[in-house]
Amino acid sequence: MAVISLRLKDRDFKRVNELSKIEHKDKSTVARELIEHGWEFLMIKLYREGKLSLSTLAAKLELSVSETIDLLSEFGIESPIEYDDYLKGFEVFKKK
Repeated sequence: MAVISLRLKDRDFKRVNELSKIEHKDKSTVARELIEHGWEFLMIKLYREGKLSLSTLAAKLELSVSETIDLLSEFGIESPIEYDDYLKGFEVFKKK
């Protein structure tokens, strides 16, 4: 694991400290989780803006395409797969 040192604004440090207390986690864990959530948010935002394809988004989030579609649905982003495509995929799955 790499190590990074950075300076935080007082406001940001207070937020990390507060979240650390709420979730009963150390500040380093909270900071890593916030970075991970921020990465997910920015990648999803780029996807919504049409700057990333679904497969690229999945790769950047290190998820399968189906896991990515599930994640998108959690954020209220409609699936890019049409119902007919879903049924075709289901039929292929049944044949195996």
